[in-house]
Amino acid sequence: MGAERPTTIRRLDVTALRIEWGDGLCVAVPLDVLRQHCPCAYCKGEQVFGTTVMLPLQQFAPGMNELVALEPVGNYGIRARWADGHDTGIYTWQMLRTIAESVARDDTSVAR
Repeated sequence: MGAERPTTIRRLDVTALRIEWGDGLCVAVPLDVLRQHCPCAYCKGEQVFGTTVMLPLQQFAPGMNELVALEPVGNYGIRARWADGHDTGIYTWQMLRTIAESVARDDTSVAR
């Protein structure tokens, strides 16, 4: 499967996004799970030529799991803006799919 783009991303409630794909996968992704998977260098650390130049610095802060907005980034993903001011993580479509599939495996009530 390529990096197929979701057909729908919408706020389910204050704690989750509902993400749907054309193949029928429909998953409620909790915002705290989305934030845990933030792919930015600040949250995941950074390596240059195999050398770690920055260790992950995830911190717990008020508003860190409160989604303010989702913004498209090119044709390949979205950027999440969080209430604590964090906005550097770009979630590719493939990354969102991987997160959703992981949530679906952990939740047997997910519609397929």
